[in-house]
Amino acid sequence: QVQLVESGGGLVQAGGSLRLSCAASGRTLRSYAVGWFRQAPGKEREFVAGISGSDTSTQYADSVKGRFTISRDNAKIAVYLQMNSLKAEDTAVYYCAARSGIAVQTSLGAWNYWGQGTQVTVSS
Repeated sequence: QVQLVESGGGLVQAGGSLRLSCAASGRTLRSYAVGWFRQAPGKEREFVAGISGSDTSTQYADSVKGRFTISRDNAKIAVYLQMNSLKAEDTAVYYCAARSGIAVQTSLGAWNYWGQGTQVTVSS
Protein backbone atom coordinates (compact mmCIF):
# COMPACT_ATOMS: atom_id res chain seq x y z
CA GLN A 1 0.00 0.00 0.00
CA VAL A 2 1.26 3.47 -0.88
CA GLN A 3 0.08 6.34 1.28
CA LEU A 4 0.60 9.70 -0.38
CA VAL A 5 0.84 13.00 1.44
CA GLU A 6 0.64 16.38 -0.31
CA SER A 7 1.90 19.66 1.08
CA GLY A 8 2.61 23.18 -0.06
CA GLY A 9 -0.83 24.49 -0.85
CA GLY A 10 -2.04 27.88 0.27
CA LEU A 11 -3.31 31.30 -0.72
CA VAL A 12 -1.39 33.28 -3.33
CA GLN A 13 -2.10 36.31 -5.49
CA ALA A 14 -2.53 35.97 -9.22
CA GLY A 15 0.87 35.91 -10.91
CA GLY A 16 2.51 34.31 -7.90
CA SER A 17 4.06 30.90 -7.40
CA LEU A 18 3.64 27.85 -5.21
CA ARG A 19 5.44 24.52 -5.02
CA LEU A 20 3.49 21.43 -4.10
CA SER A 21 5.17 18.32 -2.74
CA CYS A 22 4.04 14.71 -2.77
CA ALA A 23 5.70 12.03 -0.70
CA ALA A 24 4.90 8.43 0.11
CA SER A 25 4.74 7.62 3.80
CA GLY A 26 7.52 5.26 4.79
CA ARG A 27 8.76 4.48 1.32
CA THR A 28 10.13 5.96 -1.87
CA LEU A 29 8.28 6.58 -5.10
CA ARG A 30 10.96 4.85 -7.12
CA SER A 31 9.58 3.35 -10.34
CA TYR A 32 6.09 4.75 -9.78
CA ALA A 33 4.58 7.12 -12.27
CA VAL A 34 3.28 10.13 -10.32
CA GLY A 35 0.64 12.56 -11.38
CA TRP A 36 -1.00 15.72 -10.15
CA PHE A 37 -4.72 16.26 -10.55
CA ARG A 38 -7.01 19.05 -9.41
CA GLN A 39 -10.66 19.53 -8.65
CA ALA A 40 -12.34 22.91 -8.52
CA PRO A 41 -15.73 23.39 -6.82
CA GLY A 42 -18.51 22.00 -8.95
CA LYS A 43 -16.12 20.51 -11.49
CA GLU A 44 -14.71 17.09 -12.18
CA ARG A 45 -11.22 16.12 -11.15
CA GLU A 46 -8.80 16.72 -14.00
CA PHE A 47 -5.27 15.76 -14.94
CA VAL A 48 -2.67 18.49 -14.48
CA ALA A 49 0.78 16.93 -14.88
CA GLY A 50 2.57 13.62 -14.66
CA ILE A 51 6.05 12.15 -14.60
CA SER A 52 6.88 8.64 -15.73
CA GLY A 53 8.32 6.02 -13.42
CA SER A 54 11.62 6.20 -15.27
CA ASP A 55 11.66 10.01 -15.13
CA THR A 56 12.21 10.06 -18.87
CA SER A 57 8.96 11.76 -19.76
CA THR A 58 6.54 14.33 -18.44
CA GLN A 59 3.09 15.33 -19.58
CA TYR A 60 1.01 18.44 -18.93
CA ALA A 61 -2.52 19.61 -19.45
CA ASP A 62 -2.71 22.34 -22.08
CA SER A 63 -4.00 24.78 -19.48
CA VAL A 64 -0.77 24.62 -17.46
CA LYS A 65 1.91 24.10 -20.12
CA GLY A 66 4.69 26.62 -19.78
CA ARG A 67 3.61 27.58 -16.24
CA PHE A 68 3.81 24.35 -14.22
CA THR A 69 6.74 21.96 -13.93
CA ILE A 70 6.71 18.49 -12.43
CA SER A 71 9.93 16.98 -11.12
CA ARG A 72 11.23 14.26 -8.84
CA ASP A 73 14.08 14.51 -6.34
CA ASN A 74 17.18 12.38 -6.84
CA ALA A 75 16.39 10.16 -3.87
CA LYS A 76 12.96 9.35 -5.39
CA ILE A 77 11.32 10.35 -2.15
CA ALA A 78 9.21 13.24 -3.36
CA VAL A 79 7.62 14.62 -6.49
CA TYR A 80 7.12 18.34 -6.87
CA LEU A 81 4.79 20.55 -8.84
CA GLN A 82 6.22 24.01 -9.33
CA MET A 83 3.39 26.37 -10.25
CA ASN A 84 4.27 29.79 -11.65
CA SER A 85 2.18 32.60 -13.09
CA LEU A 86 -0.81 31.35 -11.18
CA LYS A 87 -4.27 32.38 -12.29
CA ALA A 88 -7.59 32.51 -10.47
CA GLU A 89 -8.74 29.54 -12.54
CA ASP A 90 -5.97 27.43 -11.00
CA THR A 91 -7.87 27.52 -7.71
CA ALA A 92 -8.67 23.94 -6.74
CA VAL A 93 -7.82 21.09 -4.45
CA TYR A 94 -4.69 19.47 -5.85
CA TYR A 95 -4.23 15.72 -5.53
CA CYS A 96 -1.15 13.60 -5.94
CA ALA A 97 -1.58 10.13 -7.45
CA ALA A 98 0.73 7.19 -8.11
CA ARG A 99 0.50 4.14 -10.29
CA SER A 100 2.55 0.99 -10.50
CA GLY A 101 3.08 1.28 -14.23
CA ILE A 102 5.87 3.33 -15.74
CA ALA A 103 3.76 5.44 -18.08
CA VAL A 104 1.77 8.54 -17.26
CA GLN A 105 -1.97 8.21 -17.82
CA THR A 106 -4.43 11.08 -17.89
CA SER A 107 -7.50 9.06 -16.88
CA LEU A 108 -8.35 8.91 -13.19
CA GLY A 109 -9.07 5.19 -13.21
CA ALA A 110 -5.50 4.35 -14.21
CA TRP A 111 -4.07 5.52 -10.88
CA ASN A 112 -3.81 3.14 -7.95
CA TYR A 113 -3.07 5.48 -5.06
CA TRP A 114 -4.29 8.95 -4.11
CA GLY A 115 -3.43 11.55 -1.51
CA GLN A 116 -5.93 13.55 0.50
CA GLY A 117 -5.36 16.75 -1.43
CA THR A 118 -4.08 20.23 -0.68
CA GLN A 119 -5.98 23.45 -1.29
CA VAL A 120 -4.60 26.05 -3.68
CA THR A 121 -6.38 29.38 -3.78
CA VAL A 122 -5.36 32.11 -6.21
CA SER A 123 -6.80 35.53 -5.55
CA SER A 124 -7.32 37.88 -8.49
